Amino acid sequence: MILTIVKRLWLVPVILGGWEALARSLDIPYLPAPTLIVSRMYEMWFSGPFILTEEAVDNFGPSLVRVISAWIVAVIVGVALGVAIGRSATLADYLSPLIEFGRAVPPPAMLPLFLVLFTMGTQVQLATIVFGIIWPILLNSIDGARTLDNLKIETATVFGVPAHLRLIRIILPAASPKIFAGLRLSVSLALILMVISELKGSTEGIGYLLNLASNNADMPAIWAGVLVLGVLGFVFNTLFLMVERRVLAWHRDAHRIA
Repeated sequence: MILTIVKRLWLVPVILGGWEALARSLDIPYLPAPTLIVSRMYEMWFSGPFILTEEAVDNFGPSLVRVISAWIVAVIVGVALGVAIGRSATLADYLSPLIEFGRAVPPPAMLPLFLVLFTMGTQVQLATIVFGIIWPILLNSIDGARTLDNLKIETATVFGVPAHLRLIRIILPAASPKIFAGLRLSVSLALILMVISELKGSTEGIGYLLNLASNNADMPAIWAGVLVLGVLGFVFNTLFLMVERRVLAWHRDAHRIA
């Protein structure tokens, strides 16, 4: 276990050590040393009476709620719509042009429209995140539902298996490897869009803190925000992989047997 961790993380202290030495030798304001960044991060966010400071609670919480809520909405809509399109050629013919058009539009370009349609603040941020991350989920769900073995569906239909059981027992399990591939892409993309949506017009959140630090030319605070986002991305990805391994254990076992 320890050896595995060392193999995976040995490069991190090497990079940090090199960064520290380079920053101290060059003494450039735009490249603060990692020790200075960590010190600033501790001062701003982790020096409170219960570890987190008031500033951290007021800004980290809303960001996490937004990104998790938007991801859940995108998963529900993307998987449901994707499976429906993947199993219906007629529906695919009608909606494919709209899907190809929508996926080509950069999410930040939709911000002016969302500002008109929704109330400034959380609603706009949620809409931006959902619009940006739903495409990999939707497209992978379509592909997964479309390419499964039709013989299984036909056999279940002949034996009178109800439609909802065919969906739960056959279609979703068969499509789940590709669905999970789309879900994993959406996790990291959700964090990116969370920051983008909070940079302008927001009064709270990690993106707001980054924008505030940028306006104040506080480079250690900017790097501290980047570090927090990197750690969040690593934690989210690790948790997702743990869930994926459990849910798709049957898929790996099937490949080993084959």
